[in-house]
Amino acid sequence: MESKRPHQIDFPDKLYYKIGEVSEIADVPTYVLRFWQTEFKKIKPKRTPSGQRLYRKKDVDLVLKIKHLLYNKKFTIQGAKQHLRGYEKDSEEKIPAQTL
Repeated sequence: MESKRPHQIDFPDKLYYKIGEVSEIADVPTYVLRFWQTEFKKIKPKRTPSGQRLYRKKDVDLVLKIKHLLYNKKFTIQGAKQHLRGYEKDSEEKIPAQTL
């Protein structure tokens, strides 16, 4: 049985999610999602010709991780950005510690 991280929740498996759906899944207002999109460049919803945001599953997962860092772990925006950058680097490759 696979255990979930605290920020992972079950939500419908779809190709795209509208901002209202993401707001409901993450339990944050739509204006917060729009703000996070400006602060966290990795959140890149597609736009319809009318300008509506369409989030992919990976965007929703990232929103949930950001919410967990900011609301549960009490990170600042800057701290969450640094944590996410460090998380990406760690997952790409492990860098050995240098001794001086």
